[in-house]
Amino acid sequence: MTDVVALAAELLAIQSSSGGEGHAVDFVSRWLVRRGWSVTVQEVSPGRGNVWATRSGGGVTLSTHLDTVPPYYPPRLEGSRLYGRGACDAKGIAAAMLSAADRLVAAGEQRVDLLFVVGEEKGSDGARAANHLPATSRFLVNGEPTESKLASGAKGSLRVTVRTRGREAHSAYAHLGRSAIEPLLDLLPTLRSLPLPSDPVLGNTTYNIGVVRGGTEANIVPAHAEAEVMFRLVGPVDPLKEQLTEWARGTAELEWGSHIPAQYFHTIDGFEIAPVAYTSDIPLLARWGTPLLFGPGSIHVAHTPDEFIAVDELRASVDAYERIVRALLS
Repeated sequence: MTDVVALAAELLAIQSSSGGEGHAVDFVSRWLVRRGWSVTVQEVSPGRGNVWATRSGGGVTLSTHLDTVPPYYPPRLEGSRLYGRGACDAKGIAAAMLSAADRLVAAGEQRVDLLFVVGEEKGSDGARAANHLPATSRFLVNGEPTESKLASGAKGSLRVTVRTRGREAHSAYAHLGRSAIEPLLDLLPTLRSLPLPSDPVLGNTTYNIGVVRGGTEANIVPAHAEAEVMFRLVGPVDPLKEQLTEWARGTAELEWGSHIPAQYFHTIDGFEIAPVAYTSDIPLLARWGTPLLFGPGSIHVAHTPDEFIAVDELRASVDAYERIVRALLS
């Protein structure tokens, strides 16, 4: 049977930042073909695509993403931890799903599919394409690092660009211009005082001011400034948009960016259950069945130079995925 740690290390050795997943796609599809799976590679853009593997269909699909955020960190095994880019987000998870599916098929269970998508870390173009495939599964088990808990739900997200405008002037005569930066700096801290929505399961709406830019030179009064803010949603997006529109009125213009709704997930007995604050591809895979979210590892180390997954937790997750599939099929 498959050694999940060795398989995870092989996947981690392949560089596959979003947009450059081709080699990882080839590795996974060849691995599956050698084991008798019917494999479809759905091209998403030239040189990269989603991997859909099936036996008889109609049951449970295990799914996660093959792309990672940059930069690349090669795998290394230190003590009880496997380090590397994608160790928990989400190549370790992919290895566990492959191993669990391999074990299920060996035991005679054919009603399990696998779906590995590209682009999750940057726009989810893979998931958007995969939702056009002729999926037949009744349940979708999506993999993200949930610390081996079944997620009861996940916060959504909303990106907003906040723009202020001024008038350029020579900085020696600043009174002849109007700074675009100063009103932006005055406005952004007032986000703290907004009574943002909360939910008894998902908790509080949160936000991050991730980018601030403005001006051209220190000796020019700036005519343009903007900030990019991401909100983590716990409910419908429209009430928050109305609240932010009123907050910015008279000071800034708002440009709405991408939106992923908050989600609630199916759970089963025998697992610890907790909500997560991050988004996943689940809202974009509506055709793939009732969703669950589960995976080994912690989001707290994902996207960091020291990303890792505990070897014991990785091995245990193979059993966990098998139990989840059998419970759903029963």
